Amino acid sequence: MNHFFYKNGMVIAGGAIQGLGMGLFLFPHSIPSGGAGGLAVLLNHFLFLHMGFALWLVNFSMLVLAIKFLGNRCAIWTMAAISITSLSIYLFQDLFRTPLGNVWVDLCIGSVFLGTGVGLLMREGVSNGGMGVVALIISTSRNTLPGKPLFWINVSIFIITASIISWDLIVQALISQWISTKVVDFVCRLNWHQTYTLAWRKK
Repeated sequence: MNHFFYKNGMVIAGGAIQGLGMGLFLFPHSIPSGGAGGLAVLLNHFLFLHMGFALWLVNFSMLVLAIKFLGNRCAIWTMAAISITSLSIYLFQDLFRTPLGNVWVDLCIGSVFLGTGVGLLMREGVSNGGMGVVALIISTSRNTLPGKPLFWINVSIFIITASIISWDLIVQALISQWISTKVVDFVCRLNWHQTYTLAWRKK
């Protein structure tokens, strides 16, 4: 029971911190937070799907993969993390209507918050949704930290999206991903209360 409440607290904290980084620092400058957003842009471009529905479709597809490769429990926690992140983005953007700051300062701060939130989730065996599911599958199968595969997956999607849509934000998106995924691995290496491991059992 204590483990459940601990994990629940970590998922809430991870989702909220991730949402803070996106809502207050990255999204106001239209900086993509990950590969799921890039895929949603491509679906919108080619199939004319609404961005909200396109993003939901990508995350839903990733949840199907989570159930297949990571187990039902991971998928349920991932759904909770996605919901908390979406709610926190809405609340932070609605409650804190701050004027845009320097884009590079906001990029660095937002990326650190983003990486911290994702790291807290992944050390609990919970994906942050989107490409985090694929990164978690790869890291689980190879018993490695998830930051590196997450970085290369998102970079590949950013390059494809930029080559089709626009190159304007590619540099900022790549720098944000580099910072955030470094923070993900740093958080996953920290030792407190529960030792981080990628070898949890499927349930």
